[in-house]
This record gives sequence, structure tokens and C-alpha cells, in this order.
Amino acid sequence: MNTIQSSTLTYAQIFNDCTLGFIVADTSQRIVALNVRAETLLGHSTGPIIGKFLADVLPDVYPVIQEYIARGTHEKGEHIITKDARVVVHIAAVGTAPHITGHLITILDKKEFKEALHNQQLSTNNNRQLNAILNSSTDGIWVCDGNGTILAINKASEEFNGISAKDFIGKQSTYAAELGLFDRSVTIEAINSKQPVTIAQHVKKKKRRLMVSGTPILDDKGNVSLVIVTERDMTQLNAISDKLEQTLMVTEKYKDQLTELRMQELAGQDIIVESTPMKHTMRIAMKLAHLNASNILILGESGTGKGLLSRLIHKSSNRSTKQFIQINCAALPENLLEAELFGYEKGAFTGAREQGKVGLFELAHGGTLFLDEIGDLPLPLQAKLLKYLDDNEIIRLGGTKPRRIDCSIIAATNRDLEALAAAKHFREDLFFRLNTFVLNIPPLRNRPEDIFELTRHFLAKFNAAYEQNKRITSRTLKILNNYHFPGNIRELENLLKQAVVMSEDEILDDFIRESFRYGKGKTIKAGRKDASAMNLNDYLFEQEEELLKAALKKCRSTREMAHYLGISQSSVVRKMKKHHLTPDTMQ
Repeated sequence: MNTIQSSTLTYAQIFNDCTLGFIVADTSQRIVALNVRAETLLGHSTGPIIGKFLADVLPDVYPVIQEYIARGTHEKGEHIITKDARVVVHIAAVGTAPHITGHLITILDKKEFKEALHNQQLSTNNNRQLNAILNSSTDGIWVCDGNGTILAINKASEEFNGISAKDFIGKQSTYAAELGLFDRSVTIEAINSKQPVTIAQHVKKKKRRLMVSGTPILDDKGNVSLVIVTERDMTQLNAISDKLEQTLMVTEKYKDQLTELRMQELAGQDIIVESTPMKHTMRIAMKLAHLNASNILILGESGTGKGLLSRLIHKSSNRSTKQFIQINCAALPENLLEAELFGYEKGAFTGAREQGKVGLFELAHGGTLFLDEIGDLPLPLQAKLLKYLDDNEIIRLGGTKPRRIDCSIIAATNRDLEALAAAKHFREDLFFRLNTFVLNIPPLRNRPEDIFELTRHFLAKFNAAYEQNKRITSRTLKILNNYHFPGNIRELENLLKQAVVMSEDEILDDFIRESFRYGKGKTIKAGRKDASAMNLNDYLFEQEEELLKAALKKCRSTREMAHYLGISQSSVVRKMKKHHLTPDTMQ
């Protein structure tokens, strides 16, 4: 103790204020000094302890101390922990062999020691888990303190930037920019702005494009304590995006090819698609079918093929294996129409079937319900139809329980629904509900390119059906091509069917001309006012030929001719064949 007392006051304060307990013993194992913390841990006052032997003061651990001293290996100290002792002891020799002058014994409360050891283990485990999380991320991660000093870099970032983390940890984040690794430090920008910052970064060394985000973490005082930087490799994403775009282009190409194949198959269903307006309508119809769209409205004059188109949409959709139910809304009175559409319960009205009846909505469950002539649907039924379109539920006549129905709705009309809605003859809300997907079928008079193909198709169909071999000449084809066809395709079909069945001649020209002469001649398209009805066809034929010849002189290809004449390229080719014209004709 005299040594301690003869030292400077500073050394004594350090010795006594230390949180660890210190005991100094001489070579005879007699205690010569100890600090205040040691007194507290041993539970003795200073007086009685100094001068005592270690065996008396630390009886629980003394056997181990004695073994340590007896071994004479004093290069390193030794921890001593026994089961019964209240303290943990560390003993170390003072001096170097063979000049050992005593021993320094450090004591620590066993409970505090265990807590410290536990906290160290937790810290080690947390660090291990944090490193595992950082290095399992496919994104690059940097952790910097509030001054921009780099604390951690994960393996993904090492790969992105072509660096080793140990070369950067402990250095300023600007160090990487100074080396020319990249051009901007998102860490510094995040620290200065105290806001998340995202930039595009080019890594010259690895030739990569990175999307880098710096997120500042603020302490209670609003100062930046940490900055978490994440890096995402846009090089790979851009490559994936390019591949995806190529895949989508190929998919669209296949879709277009599939649409063309489908359109080639339409002839078997009496749908001819040759004119540009009709091709446009069919492409939209096929797209809606593939997307399984509902609430489709088909507009067109009577006889244009609205029913055929609705059936085609059903067959081309994923509902094709289910029912296609069709009803004409103008064909039944209101009370019967409501019963047909929604069904009725037992005893719903006088004359109702005892077991009730399933309505068309229920029959179409999973499939398609086609409501033809929707413009003639009575107003009360329009309200019930609107309710179904809103919540997909119907209630039978005389019933109270709603029934959930899943069916695609296709409606059609030859009337102007917008005008009907304005005149309060059609519900405006139902009009807007049905007006989502609209298909317009142009009248046959606006599809002259289709008349030739339709004529050829119907002749082949009826010749096969009635075992005939009837045909028409190009002169009659010109007449058909210039006819107004107020009944559209239905009129053409009926005319050709009648001609094949009723005409005694193989050539149908006279029969068809006679049909026009009796009541139909007035619908021939108008030309010059001084032309007679029959001579008009010849006149129009000659004019068409002259226009084609003029286009041949000015244009170098059928594509240019189509643009010059304002018709499709396929029409130009067909009309040139009709007039026996080729590019050599004008040479």
C-alpha cells in the first residue's frame, strides 16, 4: 500500500475509480495493495485485508491460483471461474521470469461477468445476422455514417463495382469517386439534402448501369446518423426488357397471323372479310373475343350479319364450350319476354307452369347471351338488364332470392340508340353501359369488295346444297356490284339462292336481271342523271376501267395505285383482274 500512497494522486484516483477490482500480492502470496472496487466485491474493509494471504481472502479460487503460480508459466495471465465463487478472477504475474516480484489479481462480479459475456454474444450474433442479411441481398448495399464514412459494403456491391470492401471501409464515400469508380456520391447528396436521393450511375470499370438510392437515417435531433445506399443493376434489367420487348413483338406477330388464319376460316360461317372496313371490325371482334370481354354492342343495318358475328365472338372466346343463347327482343310482348329472359317461380302468374321455368340468363350461365334488336327492349326490362350488368344477379318472376349468373352479354341493334336515349325511349344509363365495346358492321353497299367474294361463296354453297352447277358472268357481277342492297347480305343470299333453285338456265344472268327489273331497279347506285338504268352499269364499268388505266400510268405499284384511288391494295388487284389489266397493258 506504501507504493500506492507514494505514487501521484492521479495514479491513485485511476486505481481506485476503476470498475474492476485489483489485488496486488507479493511473491509470498501476501496482499500488499487493493482498490476500493476489490474491497466492495470481497466485502471487507481495507485494514484487515492488507497483509493477509490470498488463501484467506479468496479461499474458493485459491487452489486454482496456487496451481497457476506453481506451474511457473507466467507469460500470460489466466481466468479462474469456479462454481461456488461469487467472483471471476484473473491472475497475472508482475515482472518477467525469473524476476517475478508478485502477482496482480483482477476480480469481477460473476453476475456482471455473465451479463457482459451474454451481451457480447448477442452483439456477435447480431453482427453475424446483419452480415448475412447484407450479403444475401442481390442488390448492392453500402452503409455510411452521418459524416460519409463507409461502415459496410456487401458482396453484391463488390461484384457490381469490381472492388474489395476492405479497401473502402473506414474511408470517405467520396474516395470511390476520387478513384474514378463512379461520377457522383449519392451518400453526400443524401447527407446534404437529408432526403432520399436516387440517381443513375455508370460504373466505368465494370461497364454497368446502376440505379443508386441513398436513404438518410435521422436521429432525434434531426441530424443524419446513417446513410443506407442501395444499388440495382440496370444492365441486366435493360437486357431483360429488350428480350421481353422482342418476345412481345413475336407474340403480336403470331396473334396477327392467327387473326389472319381465323379470318380465312370465316367463309365457312358465311362471313366474308375482304373490304378494309370489315377487316377492321373483325380484328376488333377477335381481340374482344380473346380477352373474354362482355357488354359488346354490335351496330349495323338489318341483314349485315350481326348474329353471325356474335356467334363467332362466342366461338372464339374461352366460353366456346358453353351455351350460346339468342333471343330477339322485338319478337315477343313484354310479359312473355320478361319470363323468357329471367324465368319465373311456381305460381308466378296465371298459366305459369307448376314447376316454374328457367330463364335464358340462367341457361346462358358460363356462356354467352345474345340480345338481338336491343333497341326494342321495353323500358321496364331495360332496368332489369341494367341491374344484371351492374351486379351479375337476376331474380325470377315471382321470386325473392337473387341468383348469381356469369354470362357474357352481346347486344345488337339496327337502331340509333343514342337518338333513342335522347328521346327517352331507351335508358341513357343502359346506353352508356352497353356503349363500352362497340362493333360497327358496315352495310354491303359500302363494302363493294365483299360483294364479289360473297357472290362466289353463296353460289358455291347453294350449288353444293342443290347439286347444281349454276354461274353468272362478269356483266352480272358488275350489276350486283353497283346495286344498293337495302337488305344487305341477307338480300344477296336470298337472291342467289332463289336464282340457283328457280332458274332453268346454267347461266343466271337473265334471272338476276329480271329480279332487278321487277321492283328492284330503283336501288341501283345513281350515276349521271342522263344515263338509263341498264346503260348506267356499262357506263360505270367503263369509268372504273378508265380510272384504273389512269392510275397505271401514274403509279409504279398496286400499293401506289391503292393510295391514288383511295381503295385497298387487294381491291386494286381484284379490279385489275376484272378488267383484264396488267402493268404491260399500258406499254
